[in-house]
Amino acid sequence: MARVRDLLHNRNLFHAEENDTVADVARQMAQLHIGAILILDGGRLCGVFSERDLMKRVVLERLNPESTEVKFVMSTDVVTVDEEAELEEAMQAMEAHSCRHLPVMRGGRVTGFLSMRDIMHYELTRKTDEIHHMRAYIHGA
Repeated sequence: MARVRDLLHNRNLFHAEENDTVADVARQMAQLHIGAILILDGGRLCGVFSERDLMKRVVLERLNPESTEVKFVMSTDVVTVDEEAELEEAMQAMEAHSCRHLPVMRGGRVTGFLSMRDIMHYELTRKTDEIHHMRAYIHGA
């Protein structure tokens, strides 16, 4: 079974700082084409800010994104997963906590950010490879 770390190779760890404004963080997310971003304070995980947080906590509450610091509107009850965990465990955590992103940890430090899209891409590739091998076996036998 695959481990979380197997999906995180060669990736930048995008993040924002807790004192950044919502507008700055939203611009960064748009530029990077990502739907959620880690919020750190000196390398320590403080929370996650997502498109859902932007809609529910900023837009619907009519807060000014230019003056609101992200630390006041980010999700702080963040579920994490250890990088040595099996992928199945990460999927179960996402389902149990209704989230699409999980910070990946090693020894109390963030080492990655796993998304449902990452898992879906990994599983699709794995299934496609399996089908190709089965077809080769059937036609070669």
